Amino acid sequence: MLRHPVLRLTAIAVFATGVALAAHGCGGDDDNPAGPGGGGTPADVTISIVGMNLANSYSPSPDTVTVGQTVSWKNNDGSTHTSTSDGSGWNTGNILAGATSTPIVMNTAGSFPYHCNIHTSMTGILVVQP
Repeated sequence: MLRHPVLRLTAIAVFATGVALAAHGCGGDDDNPAGPGGGGTPADVTISIVGMNLANSYSPSPDTVTVGQTVSWKNNDGSTHTSTSDGSGWNTGNILAGATSTPIVMNTAGSFPYHCNIHTSMTGILVVQP
């Protein structure tokens, strides 16, 4: 038991901060129309970024997932890239060489063309089935 009032208040403040952070959650972009990111959990599907090769820049492309599954992009190229939906579906932000994006939940069925925001000739297609 903490008897000193300052130590007791400090312990309470640390505990309250931890509870607030746990309630808020970590990782992911809650404003992303595709759904929040996975916050460190491995994705159901990982698409490889293989380089600046037009429609062959992402592998596999097209790739197929089911509504509710998560998708990450792993950059196997030496340059920074993104995976950005041509519509308002998702934007991974910059993915450095060798890195993997945060998983994104695919909440809507359909066929979604996407590209690299840095190298717009890089394209792919993601099919989300019901």
